[in-house]
Amino acid sequence: MSIRAAIQAIRTILFYLVFIGQTAILAIIAGSIGILFGRTRFGWAIARYWCWSNVIFLRALTGMGTDVEGSENIPPGGCIIASKHQSDWDIFAIFPHTGRPAYIAKKELMRIPFFGWAAHSLDCIEIDRQKGAQAIPEMISQARDAIARGCRIVIYPEGTRRAVLAPAEYRQGIVRLYTELGVPVVPVVLNSGLFWGRNSLVIWPGTAKARFLPPIEPGLAPELFRARLHDVIEAESTRLTLEAIDEGIGRPPDASLQARADALRAAPKH
Repeated sequence: MSIRAAIQAIRTILFYLVFIGQTAILAIIAGSIGILFGRTRFGWAIARYWCWSNVIFLRALTGMGTDVEGSENIPPGGCIIASKHQSDWDIFAIFPHTGRPAYIAKKELMRIPFFGWAAHSLDCIEIDRQKGAQAIPEMISQARDAIARGCRIVIYPEGTRRAVLAPAEYRQGIVRLYTELGVPVVPVVLNSGLFWGRNSLVIWPGTAKARFLPPIEPGLAPELFRARLHDVIEAESTRLTLEAIDEGIGRPPDASLQARADALRAAPKH
């Protein structure tokens, strides 16, 4: 490991100590409030502070900045926000721009004491991924209730974090939500994995970017919707990623990432 990488690793450790420590404390506070009083303004204030402070700590301790734009593309009323997912950054970076979000979260997270209680008090929707397609009806029911409460549904269509520029695997849940709820879907593109990767032990300096795109109108045929969502998210996320690589990123050269980038640049344009 180079001296530069060693220093960045130390900076990352410091961030994780703060990130995990304050998350645990805030989860205990918010979870206790959620158990006693349900959904409250104070609980939402804690969530907003958590997001804002993580962005600040991330920048100050690791040099990873945040740039989110396009929130004017979120329509009024109920909608689904479908985001690319490469990093934990994706959760707290887009949260402040979504009004009253209802994140779709895996069951394992919702079963963590205090954290899960806090998540329930913040309108999070639980899904048991081990049930596969059988879990979708319950997810849709919860999502419909959340829309009725004035929430916007936030979902990661691939269901998990993906490596930068890796082939996409969109799951059926987003298609079912779109067809059943009958609301617009706002795609979100990003390049956060360049700086805070899925399996990386180091968070690298640079500015992670996310962008809300114009919504996809309701009423499309399921396969047409799936294709449109996939194409716009993947194309725009790739563009953000290649632009950042061309401008220069803080992480050391990565042969596999460079190979994927070169292959995408060489691919014929449709």
